[in-house]
Amino acid sequence: MADIKESIFLKNLRGEPCDRTPIWIMRQAGRYLPEYMKVREEYTFNELCRTPQAACEVTLQPIRRFGFDAAIMFSDILTPLAPMGARFSFAQGGPKLESPIRSESDIDALSTYEAADGTHFVAEAIRLMKVGLGDKTPLIGFAGSPFTLATYLIEGGGSKDYRFLKTLLYSRPELLDRLMNKLTDQTLAYLRMQVEAGVDAVQLFDTWGGILHPADYAKVVLPCVKRIMDGLRDLGVPRIYFLKGSAPYLDLVTTLDVECLGMDWTMDMAQFLPQMKGYAVQGNLDPMALYGSQDQIRRRALEICETGSKARGHVFNLGHGITPQTPIPNVEALVETVQGYRRETP
Repeated sequence: MADIKESIFLKNLRGEPCDRTPIWIMRQAGRYLPEYMKVREEYTFNELCRTPQAACEVTLQPIRRFGFDAAIMFSDILTPLAPMGARFSFAQGGPKLESPIRSESDIDALSTYEAADGTHFVAEAIRLMKVGLGDKTPLIGFAGSPFTLATYLIEGGGSKDYRFLKTLLYSRPELLDRLMNKLTDQTLAYLRMQVEAGVDAVQLFDTWGGILHPADYAKVVLPCVKRIMDGLRDLGVPRIYFLKGSAPYLDLVTTLDVECLGMDWTMDMAQFLPQMKGYAVQGNLDPMALYGSQDQIRRRALEICETGSKARGHVFNLGHGITPQTPIPNVEALVETVQGYRRETP
């Protein structure tokens, strides 16, 4: 029987010698797949996240179609917020919260909970996914970082200028700190539950951590990320931190105790690898490159693989999530190219 720990994905995260580069892509279970859209005819997005059998099915779809080297559980970063008392609706314009969290009483009203109770459907889905994936393909669990979750709670959805969040940061930092601590406790519990349910690695998504001045990132965001990653250390699974726009913060990010750091497409991997010694890296093709010619996709993918081969370990990924109109033949060309690449071995 195969040992999942010997998968090429997990070996790269641990920095063990490998002759090729594994690939998975963010949002790989999603709207670019016709089979996913077929499932969505039966479920709203919220229902899909909360229905273990359906969440399992859409998690497996990209593995069946493309043979990615890892699966990521289908869910949403906002999923753990509903049991806290913050229910989002998911419409065409993105997530919306009816009553944004902006006052002391709003923050105090948010309740923490036992992850195994409030998000039991996530654990159930993970167990089904592990059965469906078998011994060959590892499963990635994930959560949104406390700061990224805070942006959605305070803004009530997406934002262009993060006015309400930054107003709180600059006028009542102690309130933002109270919210961040509450979200940190809940996120750590949520990720620990996922590991106990069976995921083989975890990724913390910090989509909006890069909107701050580095001094504010160091004070507001980094301690919470550190507390989560340190709180997972004893579980023995690889930990990935993905901060979109992380280049200005690398001196801070590289103080984290994690196995792997994600890179978005704005980073020149060759330039930044010397600062990332001791870490595996993940990334970093521009998702929009998948709208180009297949020759261009292959060339850029091979360049990233070649540069990544000089890192402690490298997992190929996009620099952010795949977009809904991405042509499937181009994804096939990307996967074939990356999985066909062979590293020089000592």
